[in-house]
Amino acid sequence: MNKKEQILDTLDNSNDGFYKSFVQLGDIYSYLIDSRLNVFRNDLQWAIVVESLRYNPRGGMIELEIYYYGNCLKDLEEYNGRKTNSYLVYPVENENFLATTHDEIINNDAEYWMVRGRKLFLTHDRDDYANAEITLDNHEGIGIAEAARFLIIEHSDMFRASDKELYKSIPQELEKILVLDQWYHKDFYIQKHEPLDVQQLRAAYELNKQFSPHISALTFDEFVKMNQGQEKINSDSDAEEWENNRPSSYETWQQLADVIVTGDVTHYRPTLPSNSHWSHFPESGSM
Repeated sequence: MNKKEQILDTLDNSNDGFYKSFVQLGDIYSYLIDSRLNVFRNDLQWAIVVESLRYNPRGGMIELEIYYYGNCLKDLEEYNGRKTNSYLVYPVENENFLATTHDEIINNDAEYWMVRGRKLFLTHDRDDYANAEITLDNHEGIGIAEAARFLIIEHSDMFRASDKELYKSIPQELEKILVLDQWYHKDFYIQKHEPLDVQQLRAAYELNKQFSPHISALTFDEFVKMNQGQEKINSDSDAEEWENNRPSSYETWQQLADVIVTGDVTHYRPTLPSNSHWSHFPESGSM
C-alpha cells in the first residue's frame, strides 16, 4: 500500500463503531454553523484536522468540535475507556451565553456574546437575517444557531480553532499547508459492530423479555431470526454507505491525499461544487 492509499484507507476506516468517526456536517442532533478543513504534513507524517462549529440543543452550548485524522495523532481524548478522535472547544463564554439565551432562542434584550474575550454584538433585526439569506424558523425570536450563523459572516476567525487548539493532538513540527473553508463533502458513517454470539443473544433475549411484551411473545429461535434480519439490514446499509460515501470514493479526499504526498497544494483542484456551508445540510439539528 503506497502513501496515498494509506491516507485514504485511514479516512475510509475512521469509523470504529465506538467513539472515532468521520466528521458529520449533517449531524441530526446539532445545527451546523460553520466548518473548516486544515491539512498538515512533513516528509513522514500527516494530519487532516476538520472543524465543525454547531449549536447542540442537548448540550445547551455552541460547540466547536475538532476532528483528527492522520498517522501521527497523540494525546487523543478518551470516553468510556476508549480513544476518540475529536474534542470540544466552547468559543462563547458560558455565563454570558446562558444569560442571553433561553429555549433555543436569544433573549429579546440580548446585546452581545463574549467570544474568546471579545464582545460580538447581536442583531434582532429580521431584515439583517433575510439579507444574509438566513431563514428564521422561530416566530417567537431569533434562534441561537441563526444568530451564530449571522455573526460568523463578519467574525469567522473568532469562532474557529486557534493554532494551539489545532495542534493539541498532532506534532508541533507539522506544517499547515492548506486551509479550506469550502469543499465538497459527503457524510459517512459505518456502524461496524460484531454480530452477537449465542450466549449474548440469549442474554439479550432474557433481558428484553422483562421489558417488551413484543419480545416476550417470541420464542428464542424467533428472536434469533429477528436479530439476524436486523443484522442483514445493517450490513446492507453499511455496504451501500461504503460504496457511495466513503472518502476515497470521490475527488475531495483523493486530491487532498495527493497534496499530502507531494506537498504541492496545486494538486487540489476540485471540479465538484463545494457544499460544506451549513445551508447544504438542512437535516442538521432535525432531531
